[in-house]
Amino acid sequence: MEKVTLEQILHSQQMFVERLKEDLGSPPDLVVRSVGSFILLYINGMVDLLRLEEELIGPLSKANQLNVNSVNIGGMRQATEYKQVVQALVSGFVVMASDSSKKVLLANLVSTPHRGVEEPQTEAVIRGPREGFSELLEINMALIRRRLKSDKLRMKYWHIGTESRTEVRLLYLQGIAQNEIVEEVSRRISNIRIDGVLESNYIEEMIRDHPVNLLPTVQYTERPDAVVSALLEGKVAVVVDNSPMVLILPMQFWSAFQSSEDYYSGFIYATFVRLIRAIFVVIALVLPSLYVAITTFHQEMLPTNLLFSVAAAREATPFPALIEALMMEITFEALREAGVRLPRPVGQAVSIVGALVIGEAAVQAGIVSAPMVIVVSVTGIASFTIPRFNMSFAIRILRFPLIILAGTLGLYGIVFGLMALVINMTGIRSVGVPYMTPLAPLTITGLKDLVIRAPIWKMNKRPAQLVKDNQIRVPYNQPPMEEQPFDFYRLPFAETESADMQK
Repeated sequence: MEKVTLEQILHSQQMFVERLKEDLGSPPDLVVRSVGSFILLYINGMVDLLRLEEELIGPLSKANQLNVNSVNIGGMRQATEYKQVVQALVSGFVVMASDSSKKVLLANLVSTPHRGVEEPQTEAVIRGPREGFSELLEINMALIRRRLKSDKLRMKYWHIGTESRTEVRLLYLQGIAQNEIVEEVSRRISNIRIDGVLESNYIEEMIRDHPVNLLPTVQYTERPDAVVSALLEGKVAVVVDNSPMVLILPMQFWSAFQSSEDYYSGFIYATFVRLIRAIFVVIALVLPSLYVAITTFHQEMLPTNLLFSVAAAREATPFPALIEALMMEITFEALREAGVRLPRPVGQAVSIVGALVIGEAAVQAGIVSAPMVIVVSVTGIASFTIPRFNMSFAIRILRFPLIILAGTLGLYGIVFGLMALVINMTGIRSVGVPYMTPLAPLTITGLKDLVIRAPIWKMNKRPAQLVKDNQIRVPYNQPPMEEQPFDFYRLPFAETESADMQK
């Protein structure tokens, strides 16, 4: 676009309109309306037509001069550059111009099509809020502010993308989030150079630590309560327009296995569920490789009866355990992907019926053994217990190198692979915060919300690795019950009720 000033094209309304049409390619959805001595331009479908008629066209038809006081619209401002006019027009603003005043005003009457607030599909809960983010930035901010009515909430914003001009906001709580973390995330977002941002993953890949590592270092969620909880812990959130997924930084390894519902149910139940989840995470990672290693190299580890059963089941199988495991795992992943990509009613039927039919047919044909089908099925179910999809996907991929190590080196290969994984995790950082905190480095207070979830009134401090000041969340000595046993007759109305009962 040729650099031009407003003064050069405001000699007449016709010249102004023709220049805008030329620069925009004469789009068919560009509407030009004359109201008295004023000219109005807007993109059809991006403007609230009812508000346009009531708040703009009516007052303008009675006004003699073009100024901010002529109409009563919040967000009305005067344009100072021609490039600003073009950008506002394609963003959904109404552009107003007049020959007499030689001014251009921009009215914010944006009303773009958007999805309403719905229940999150990827983070469903039994008890807890049912609201999830949508693709509209203003709705997402309202959902966060409704839960966090604090004057400490601060935000920084950018428009990323030379063509898309997507708004990106960084949210944090002043006095709780560390300035170093806020400044580091701000620096990374400010350095992004790209033509367009269509989803929050564009930003995630640009700002994440260790970009080629399988383990995720940026958490994302579509739950407003999860974002508010992270902000209260001293983390920062990145909200991207046109995306229902909000990014949370820094991310620790353990947060990928914690669900929002852990804090909406009793701490005993939450601890039990977390223990079950931890067991099945280990199963999802190492069960197929353990089966391959034991059946290939370490048969003496199995009880005699179980060994005979496995040997009888594998007698007609033409492939070694390694090839058999890889075939079944790849088939299971293909069925899962097919179930996701197909329409929902058809996808569920394909994934369930396909797994049953293919598994049974493969066993009957002698291609794979029945124990291998059981192992792969249990492994697939175990991977569904992981609350965060990005961590679940990483564990699904890590399963394959462990299977190969088990088929070539046995249990030694599994131990070697797990040691390499642990060493890798201890060396990862997310925005400068160690990935394995509060376990490595060890923080005693952080262990209250690791695998065992302590009562809320016992989790007195915010994470020490995230918050240096203002750490107290719950005042001390605040048990949820009296020290003395509850006595009904100590209540004010108890004596009267007791007398009535005696009568």
